[in-house]
Amino acid sequence: MRHIAITMGCPVGIGPEILLKFFAQADEFSEYSPVILGDIGVLQRCASELGIKAELLPWKPGAPAHKGQIPVLELSHLPARDLFWGHPTIATGKAMVSYIEKAVSLILEGTFSAMVTCPISKASLNNAGYAFPGHTEMLAALTRSSNYVMMMAGSRLRVTLATIHCSLASVPARLNKEILTALIQTTDTALRQDFGIVTPRIAVAALNPHAGETGLFGHEEEDIILPAIEKMQATGIQIQGPFPPDTIFFKAATGSYDAVICMYHDQGLIPFKLLHFKDGVNVTLGLPIVRTSVDHGTAYDIAGQGLADPASLAAAVELAALIARNRDAAQRCA
Repeated sequence: MRHIAITMGCPVGIGPEILLKFFAQADEFSEYSPVILGDIGVLQRCASELGIKAELLPWKPGAPAHKGQIPVLELSHLPARDLFWGHPTIATGKAMVSYIEKAVSLILEGTFSAMVTCPISKASLNNAGYAFPGHTEMLAALTRSSNYVMMMAGSRLRVTLATIHCSLASVPARLNKEILTALIQTTDTALRQDFGIVTPRIAVAALNPHAGETGLFGHEEEDIILPAIEKMQATGIQIQGPFPPDTIFFKAATGSYDAVICMYHDQGLIPFKLLHFKDGVNVTLGLPIVRTSVDHGTAYDIAGQGLADPASLAAAVELAALIARNRDAAQRCA
């Protein structure tokens, strides 16, 4: 039996709730069994307050888990009754970081095959003393990875991003041919290796309206984006563009492309979440480990109220298992 680590996320967000609901709804795990890295006391409090039946067990390597049981590798012992839903503290921030750090180290040691992350608060992350804008950048630092890519994946649409957590005004200055060629290469490799697509079809969204209208609305398409596309086409990658952003996502969602390269965060996430608001998955490409995540935040406004939906978590666990399986098969064939 292989195992997937699921980090609990912020202890006072919706992470504990979606975890309990996910396990309550899940069938038996045949190949990749999930294990929570978190806090049993916090999970017990959540289960009690929301009326969720949960048999929480301390997990040890090799210990089997049966339907109805929830294995937990306990990494913090927070005073659960003294915490307030939606109100993170420095202690909860440090705890959520400890889950992530331990998951990475155990994957690199071979104890776990993949990790799935529940949502964290970026503000809480920084208040706890960790100067990262989010999960993606933290995982890149922990794995010493420089060529990492954020992908949002769903059954109808996949997008990868040239820039992630930065102001919209700074996007044009951050784009260059080298960044885009590396992004295209990483996206193509992941679609082949992780998603099992033999010949991926990739589209590139333009930065400007009407793909710049031959320079009338901007020159990034002619000066940066198109040269990167042509360089990658010369290597055999099936990539086309740059396409006007107001049409390319419809074409991809209806089956013409396997992924869309996007120039900035909201360009890709707005159409993606329109289609996959509940079941989308965040995947970090370019890491030596498998990492997927829910595509939503801590939802402090509804934490502890029983309103959180575990659909994205279920999809993230399923995709993590698929990627781990594909990578294992590739290693066996190598």
